[in-house]
Amino acid sequence: MSTHRPPTLARTGQPSWRHRRFDRDRALGLRLTLAATAAFLLLVPFALLTLLVLGAWAPLHRLDTAVTDALHGYAQDHPAWVVLMRVWTEVFAPMPLRAVALLLVVWLLRRGARRLALWAATTMVVGGLVGPLLKLLVGRDRPELLDPVARAAGYSFPSGHALNATLAAGVLLLVLLPYVGRGAARAALWVAAVLLTVVTGLSRVTLGVHFTSDVVGGWLLGVAVVAATTAAFTSWRAHTGLRPVRPTRDGVAPEVERHPGAA
Repeated sequence: MSTHRPPTLARTGQPSWRHRRFDRDRALGLRLTLAATAAFLLLVPFALLTLLVLGAWAPLHRLDTAVTDALHGYAQDHPAWVVLMRVWTEVFAPMPLRAVALLLVVWLLRRGARRLALWAATTMVVGGLVGPLLKLLVGRDRPELLDPVARAAGYSFPSGHALNATLAAGVLLLVLLPYVGRGAARAALWVAAVLLTVVTGLSRVTLGVHFTSDVVGGWLLGVAVVAATTAAFTSWRAHTGLRPVRPTRDGVAPEVERHPGAA
């Protein structure tokens, strides 16, 4: 009696799905898998924080209240600090940052970097749409303070200022990295991106219009959006045969600096 079995994928030389996904020789499949994993892991802490906010978790509420009260007390005693934070939060509000991003997109289009311009625009638009939608879904009220130093309308979580500052800082950083070399200019660009993100979020808590968890939520969501769109862009690079890059070191399209129109 014959014991012949139908050939399996492995026997016919066809690699399994798992092998295709993690095979180093199949760069696109590997990169897409790693990109999806990275984006998921970045969204996990944001999702957890959102659940804690929705559930009004007592320890988080106490922490938010303590930080808000402490910064509000400091703000009431230091009017000059309040003025500085008001100026900062207006200068680096979502609309001015979107205007800067639009100028960057126009500049990239003029250089012929259409796909890079599309990446920058997509990152800002996706984050700009997701943030307000989540505010409506979560429906968290802003802090209620006696004698507030500032006021803001709408819901609180996540902070739109923190989200858009993170998006803009990420886009500008990853586009401009190839133009600043390897020395002090690169460090200065990183410092500027971090300061833009951190101080913008701090200004919202200092002015009493957001809880700390609102700002952290904006930061986490912004990083997740930038990471997701960057992963998609670098996967496209691998698919078209462009050399692999490390975005946080090389930028997302270092060849554009030397050869306009290459991305």
